[in-house]
Amino acid sequence: MVKGRVVGKGRRINAEAMRAIDEVEQDCGTEGRLAMIQMLIPLGLKAVEAELRAEVSALAGRRYNRKTEIGRWGRNDGSVYLGDQKVHIRVPRLRHKVTKREVRLERYERMQSPQHVDDMALSRVINGISQRNYERAVMDVPETFGIKKTSICRRFIRASSKRLKEFIERDLSPYDCVAIVMDGKSFAENGIVIALGITITGEKIPLGFVETSTENHVACRDFLNELRERGLKLDNEILFVIDGGKGLYKGIREVMGEKAIVQRCQWHKRENVLKYLPESKKSHFQRRLQAAYEQPTYEQAKRRLEAIKRELAVLNQSALKSLEEGLEETLTLHRLGLFTKLGRSLKTTNCIENINKLLGRYTDRVDRWHNSDQRRRWVATALLEIEPGLRRVHGHKFLKELREAMKTVAIEGKQQRAA
Repeated sequence: MVKGRVVGKGRRINAEAMRAIDEVEQDCGTEGRLAMIQMLIPLGLKAVEAELRAEVSALAGRRYNRKTEIGRWGRNDGSVYLGDQKVHIRVPRLRHKVTKREVRLERYERMQSPQHVDDMALSRVINGISQRNYERAVMDVPETFGIKKTSICRRFIRASSKRLKEFIERDLSPYDCVAIVMDGKSFAENGIVIALGITITGEKIPLGFVETSTENHVACRDFLNELRERGLKLDNEILFVIDGGKGLYKGIREVMGEKAIVQRCQWHKRENVLKYLPESKKSHFQRRLQAAYEQPTYEQAKRRLEAIKRELAVLNQSALKSLEEGLEETLTLHRLGLFTKLGRSLKTTNCIENINKLLGRYTDRVDRWHNSDQRRRWVATALLEIEPGLRRVHGHKFLKELREAMKTVAIEGKQQRAA
């Protein structure tokens, strides 16, 4: 039988748990010891009492010792956090015999207001425990006060506000973006446009978001200017991958001018054309359009698309008009000679669509969006949660070629305009 350590009134703490605490102290010091104690429930409560007694002994010496300047001064009701639960505890008090002032117990203060509690509440709420069910989901200890919905709301708002501030104010100057993918996501009756940067080494970086639709060119223009003010480098040519929203396109052009090389999403173009066709014709033209866009060269893709246009001219003029609108910009990667190398990553807005799906895992559980601040806090917090798990784009080793190809196209465009 393993013996335990006496902590008062015959109650013992498991010796193995105490040895684990001692090992943490050796590796991480007192802070590591305290952090581990807070996660040992219910043994942690007994360990907290032992810690407080140890600090009292260190400051006041042995009981009934009259030679120290600090003396014991009874006990008060108090509380500490174990994990993320608040528990009752009787707190010993000390008083300086000369100044008659109370002496603080540093270990008690650290365990009374641990900095990680807000972040823990934020993580649990954002990752799937609703605020209403949080109290049932936390660890069950008989001595706990319990954590009410209003308390979790306050903690979540406090922590998510910090994440929002961190997200919208972070410096973008370290990121050398060669492409930016932009698309919108709906939140009930409201829309949010998200910008995802692709760096020259292929990393995906959520740059920011704005509450608007892709049709609002003023908001999209101001959004890009805001990203520039935060340090985003827009001096080089950048490939903008968008769904074809006219406001988004106009806003990009107003900010970037000819330095914006636009790749219209081929998937959105195909779906827009199919909307005008009868059900009996959709699968046929879906295959035709897909095959045309999968051609490796600009000439081959354009030849097949011209054949489709001739068919649509007879079948449906509205579908033809939809295909012709911005058609050349759906072939930008083909013109740059990089479709086979980068088409998988940049021929569509799939990069941002995947971000939106991941974002939906966090935000789609919200039954009601009360205000703009709530939406912004949730979106910023979710994007920061998602960001560390984002992989580099497929074909990232060809992004330097993309930059050089865009420079060449920009120079040729200037020469043609000058002539």
